[in-house]
Amino acid sequence: MTLIAEPTAESATDTSRPPRQYLPEDFIVTDWAAIEPFFQELQDRPVYTPAELERWLLDRSELESVLSEDLAWRYIRMTCDTQDGTRAEAFQYFVNEVEPQVAPHDHALNEKMLASPHLSGLDERRYGVFLRSVRRASEIYRVENIPLKTEISTKQQQYAATVGAMNVTLDGQELTLPQAADRLKNPDRSVRETAWRAIQARRLQDSKPLDKLFTELVGLRNQVALNAGFSNFRDYMFAALGRFDYTPQDCFDFHRAIRETVVPLIDDFDLERRQDLNLPALRPWDLDVDPSGQPPLVPFGTGEELLEKTITVFHNLDSYLGDCLRTMRQMGHLDLESRKGKAPGGYNYPLDETGVPFIFMNATSSLRDVVTMLHEGGHAVHSFLTRGLPLGADKHPPSEVAELASMSMELMSMDQWHVFFPDADDLRRAKKTHLESVLETFPWVATVDKFQHWIYENPNHTEAERHACWVEIFDQFNQRTVDWNGLENFKPFLWQKQLHLYEVPFYYIEYAMAQLGAIAVWRNYRQNPAEGLAAYKRALALGYTAPIGQIYAAAGIRFDFSTDYLRTLADFVREEMAAL
Repeated sequence: MTLIAEPTAESATDTSRPPRQYLPEDFIVTDWAAIEPFFQELQDRPVYTPAELERWLLDRSELESVLSEDLAWRYIRMTCDTQDGTRAEAFQYFVNEVEPQVAPHDHALNEKMLASPHLSGLDERRYGVFLRSVRRASEIYRVENIPLKTEISTKQQQYAATVGAMNVTLDGQELTLPQAADRLKNPDRSVRETAWRAIQARRLQDSKPLDKLFTELVGLRNQVALNAGFSNFRDYMFAALGRFDYTPQDCFDFHRAIRETVVPLIDDFDLERRQDLNLPALRPWDLDVDPSGQPPLVPFGTGEELLEKTITVFHNLDSYLGDCLRTMRQMGHLDLESRKGKAPGGYNYPLDETGVPFIFMNATSSLRDVVTMLHEGGHAVHSFLTRGLPLGADKHPPSEVAELASMSMELMSMDQWHVFFPDADDLRRAKKTHLESVLETFPWVATVDKFQHWIYENPNHTEAERHACWVEIFDQFNQRTVDWNGLENFKPFLWQKQLHLYEVPFYYIEYAMAQLGAIAVWRNYRQNPAEGLAAYKRALALGYTAPIGQIYAAAGIRFDFSTDYLRTLADFVREEMAAL
């Protein structure tokens, strides 16, 4: 007997929350006292058969999904306005008062499940990946890490608040950093230089407190790893992230492959850019402007226009995709425009109980914003395709899969970019610019990832050593033909703009792995659009009910980041660029 069916895609237009089977329909998260009885009931409940164990799993998953969604909304509201103290307090209350109480109960439930004599009665094909993750979580759990993780969460919030408050004044106008960055696309070189220097100077103002914050985070994270029996935080995170499919050495090999195959291509792009711009030397503020000297592309005017056009693009690809975004708009699950006080970056936040995610971003009016919206929209589609999976854990595949969803959407959607760029020349410029950025993803990811490995292999490093290490790695992979003369004081702090380093450590190499997979998905789509898109959806609908390699295989591609595979797919991108 089984209570859990095979995964199937649910309707994208359903805005109702599924009826609860365990918690009362009117239950809301208030404090730990309201939550504890449910954890205790699960701990005390006798389980006599495999079917009862499955029922227990479903009830536990429902409780976890309710808590997860409550925390999600606290985080979303806080990032939408980092200057509102009440929102920050609500988030911190959960982090400080609820999560530390949940952690030991969660571990106890894991131990109860793993000790159950009925565990072998569960379908290994259906539960193998889930149980593998539970066993790993149980192995690395330490009660003494609970307060450390609470402290880490609190400090991570400081980064968002610090960066969210950064603004610059240009021509008498106060701008957020994303708004100011739009000027780097201006054909007037003096405008670009002024904007670039203003952005870097503003970041430099907070470089010391951000360095201090990072040092504190490194120390706390290292202690978490030592407590769990690991020699460093890198090895701890490989376990915590469930990296069963590759090792640190594989990452180092991938870095080397990127340096050998992709970095020379980027050098060629930069040399061509310098020639097209007729410059004696390429400077950092020359890298985003159109090489033809034309003004920046303006694909939309408002956040609403960005959303409406994205819905059209998605609908033209597949009506299901368009319905996903329509449902999110109907439910108010989007906050797209940049404004003062908003946290940096963009994300798609899954909402485990409702099944309809939330997209947050800082749009101004650029091509980069279009790509970000398409990227987060790919994540959103993934959330919809997995919303019918019974276990919450099944809805959260590792980032190597999650980013495949988003990056593939960027590329497959290019056939519909005329919605944003009706002019043929603008459309060609947009596609060429994006394909360059696809290849540029690899060196930057390698830079950040290699930096993280060094950071946590050497947790007692000084700030000066950190800065020197960053510059050395940066120069190996990036802007090797760009003149930084007179700007050397800015380069050691460029890493501070990467929020992943502060908020989600070691979540970055996945971007390069998934980018490689996304190019392969796109190549399949170019050869057979209907089957390529259908395979993409089939793979995503699996959630995390299969290992990474099997999910990639379902999409019709390989989980492979060897030098030969990287070179083959990079050559495909170059051929597509040449055909524009």
